[in-house]
Parts: sequence; structure tokens; C-alpha cells
Amino acid sequence: MTEAPTAADVQAALLAVANPADAIHLQRFFKTGPGEYGEGDVFIGVRVPMTRAIAKRFAALPLDEIDALLDSAVHEDRLAGLVILNAKFAKAAKPSTFDDQARAAMVDLYLAAVRRGRVNNWDLVDASAENIIGPWLLDKPRDLLFELARADSLWERRVALLSTFAFIKTGDATTTFELSERLLDDRRDLIQKALGWMLREVGKRIDQRLLTGFLDKHAAELGRTALSYATEHLEPAVRAHYRAQ
Repeated sequence: MTEAPTAADVQAALLAVANPADAIHLQRFFKTGPGEYGEGDVFIGVRVPMTRAIAKRFAALPLDEIDALLDSAVHEDRLAGLVILNAKFAKAAKPSTFDDQARAAMVDLYLAAVRRGRVNNWDLVDASAENIIGPWLLDKPRDLLFELARADSLWERRVALLSTFAFIKTGDATTTFELSERLLDDRRDLIQKALGWMLREVGKRIDQRLLTGFLDKHAAELGRTALSYATEHLEPAVRAHYRAQ
């Protein structure tokens, strides 16, 4: 019988294709310097498409080994772990392979990793929140997202916002708007960008009138970055009207 893969197997596969020059670029791009949002993060130099390709090879990785990857100091290890977790969650959500107990276990693992600071850069949040927390809460109360939004952690708040992308894709903007109202005053750049992005997607995917209705109430309270993102797809005159506020 074939032995189950391990976190060490994934790490070895990533290290085999690592590029030191790419590592330098990635550490700059993801702001790993002193005082920056990704301070201290470690990259070995594996680009996202290759990380995803390697993750696909390890679809059978057990949950405890995914958890080990999420505790790695190496950014690419954590991203690979999340990509594998996404695929497992999607499989457990399919009608033919539906397993709600397995989905619950994956949500618990993911939330624990978020809360101990292991989903700790914007790409890690954006690659996972809408694929795990969002689908899990589609037919459930969403108190969890408001709990995450109350946290001081930049990443927990971004997880809350990005999780609502799953709702937006089903035509539901209610939670996006409620969370946005609670996070209007958070001027951190990565929250501003996430907030504006989700508002823009409401206008793009559901109804532009919903977006403009929100902006009629809150444009003056939004930070410049959030307002810029939210109004990106509006007509120039309409965009200028809101940005002037």
C-alpha cells in the first residue's frame, strides 16, 4: 500500500524548483522588511503557478500534514498547504463526494491557522477565504465573520471581507455591506483594498444600483483607496461624483 504523502514531501518538491533570485523579488513584493505588513516572512523563490502545480500532485496530503505546512516559516509551503486544503474542501462539497464532517474539520483547521497568524499575507487570505469560509457559511449564520472583523488582526479582518466573495457570486451582497459598514474606519491599506474590491464586485456581479446605493450613504466615510477600488467600473462622471466626496 502506498504511504500517504507528508508535509516534508511537499517542502522537498518546492525546494527542488526554488530560485534564489525569485526569492529576493518575492520578499520585496510581499513587503517583508522591518515595519512592513509581511515583516519577517521567508520566501524560497517558487512562483504561484509552480506552487499550485506541486500542490496538485499532493492532493492526498492528510489534514495534519497540511497543518504542518501552515506552520512552516516558508511562505510557499503555507500557500501550497492552502491550495491543497481548497481542493479537499471543494471535493467534500460535491454532491457525489459530499462529507460535511470533513468540511467542518477543514474549517476548524483553517480558522485555527488564521487565528494563530499562519494565514498572514494578502495572497494567502485571497487564495483561501472565499474557497473555505465563504462556501461553508452560504447556508449558515454568519456571526463568525463579524467575530473576525472585530479582531485587531489585519488578516482576520481581511478573511472576513474576502469570505463574502462567495456570497457575492450567488447574488447576495447583504453580508458584504454589513461588514463594510463596520470596517469603514480601518484605514490600513490592505483592508481598504479588500473593502473596495468587494464593493466593486457587488456592482459588477450583482447590480450597480446596490453599489451606488451604498456609496450614496457612505462615500464620504470611505478612505481614498477603498473609494477608488469601489468606483473603478462606474462611468467617469459618476466616479468623479463619489470621489469628490
